[in-house]
Amino acid sequence: MIESCEIEIRVRYPEVDRGGAVHHSRYWIYFEMGRTELLRARGVDYRDIEDQGVFFVMAKCSARFLAAARYDDILTLSTRITRTGRARIDHAYELKRTSDGLLIATAETTLACVDARGGIIPIPNNVLGKN
Repeated sequence: MIESCEIEIRVRYPEVDRGGAVHHSRYWIYFEMGRTELLRARGVDYRDIEDQGVFFVMAKCSARFLAAARYDDILTLSTRITRTGRARIDHAYELKRTSDGLLIATAETTLACVDARGGIIPIPNNVLGKN
């Protein structure tokens, strides 16, 4: 089962602040892109999961911002699953500037699996890779 993936992201102009650096809030969008592509690499489409009434919500997140990413930089985001439980998935992220490998940011998230009313439910087997 695929436990990690890499994607490339080109920094767009609306993602930077007046100083020309990527605004801290945008990194969370990048990390979500990584999680979505990791699911897709595992053969799971998040839209299909939601259509089944299963949702993943952020329970915990932390990040370290180590260097600035700038407009038009190409970044490589590595996303990996570090732990799965009955109703949680933990991810770790490394975001590097592709041209020189400079580490831009690291992060960790914990997602909880919930139903449409927000009640905690077990992660479906297809998401865990158990069919």
